[in-house]
Amino acid sequence: MTTARLGAVTTLLLARHGLTPLTGPVLAGWTPGVHLNEAGRAQAKALAARLAPLRLDAIISSPLERCRETAAAIAEGRDAEPLTDDRFGECRYGDWTGRRLADLAKDPLWPVVQNHPSAVTFPGGESLSSVQHRAVTAVREWNDRLGPRAVYLVCTHGDLIKALVADAMGIHLDHFQRIAADPASLTVIRYTPMRPFVLRLNDMGGDVTGLRPAEGSEDADGGENLTGSDAAVGGGSGTT
Repeated sequence: MTTARLGAVTTLLLARHGLTPLTGPVLAGWTPGVHLNEAGRAQAKALAARLAPLRLDAIISSPLERCRETAAAIAEGRDAEPLTDDRFGECRYGDWTGRRLADLAKDPLWPVVQNHPSAVTFPGGESLSSVQHRAVTAVREWNDRLGPRAVYLVCTHGDLIKALVADAMGIHLDHFQRIAADPASLTVIRYTPMRPFVLRLNDMGGDVTGLRPAEGSEDADGGENLTGSDAAVGGGSGTT
């Protein structure tokens, strides 16, 4: 068995943008000019305060205003300016963009979106499978670009976070509706040469200081146990 240095892992923090006036009742999609509301700005500020003790090697954002505003709050007081990557932009919902969810729930496509999303291409828009593909491709490229040991944040949208978690957990896209990503929540995925590990999901208040592994530590099997668990095969962490 070979021993791999800590440098073999990259840690991705996925932050969903804060609340906007449309979050919840309306499918905003790529509607321009959708900004954080007062509650969303407070959420972004609170998330920034939580993340303040954690050094971030990069902050990357969807190009949409609500994400850029959330990312800017997180970047305040840090050296790095947020970068944008269109591949982390919201799903292009096409004709569904700007419509109320209560009305969309009556559309014949709605049950397919909920139960078989891998089969869905939004009318005049994008397929959910292509959304997952572009998001996963972007993450893999940023992992390579930032290099081993990197801890970085991407501010993006709920469906993209759910799609990335599904990929990391090795589950079919048809199950991604079982995953939650609330506004201003934090989801953390650690990528190792062996497999990704979902460290946190829809986290709304946990301490973040332990997300950057200690410098100089070592781990077997390509960073396999850098999840913080001593049970890589068994069901959970224990002391004996």
